[in-house]
Amino acid sequence: MTKPDPSHKARFELLEAALIHAPFDGWTSKTLKQAVVDTDLPTGAEELYFPGGPLELIAFWNAGMDAQVKTHMAELDLANMRIRDKVTAGVLARLYAIGPHEEAARRALARTALVDGLSLGPKILWAASDTIWRAINDRSTDINYYTKRMTLSAVISTSLASWLADSEPQKQKSRAFLDARIENVMQFETAKFKAKKRLSTLPNPIEILGTLRYGTKRRKRRG
Repeated sequence: MTKPDPSHKARFELLEAALIHAPFDGWTSKTLKQAVVDTDLPTGAEELYFPGGPLELIAFWNAGMDAQVKTHMAELDLANMRIRDKVTAGVLARLYAIGPHEEAARRALARTALVDGLSLGPKILWAASDTIWRAINDRSTDINYYTKRMTLSAVISTSLASWLADSEPQKQKSRAFLDARIENVMQFETAKFKAKKRLSTLPNPIEILGTLRYGTKRRKRRG
């Protein structure tokens, strides 16, 4: 039996404590230090468990939400779901993972909008998108691998903004917004597939250039 990692346990406890203070003080050193006090850890423990400061704490929170998505998706009957329903379920699971910490999430977005956090936001979105695609067993490769994750990252980003702005408990407006964005993604994928199919019927441009250069028949070698 695998023993629980005491380091991970301490990091998780610090996160739980920080989520209480972040809505009021933001994702700051002050919040992290207060979390240390609340968890009865030694003074300066924040430098041991989160040497990257509040930004590392935000990244840790988002990684935990991705893990929740993975667990949730594993419990679904994905084999009998349409692709759009799988993706929608994944994005909704990611949004619901925020739980009662919506103000903390707003403050996290504001923190990652600062100069030193600008690179973190895209990484978080990419990881969330990748988690969903992997959870639904997406096997795309090459350019499709990247375009799918880039497209879904944009969906998650705009849907998150809508979600956090929707004060209605049932989130009907933000869910409708998400459905519309997923529909856009499906239309894009359909258009891309049709374009790829049409292109596959066109003559190979390399062969055409070769014909122009060498002619339709190869010259016979002189004996």
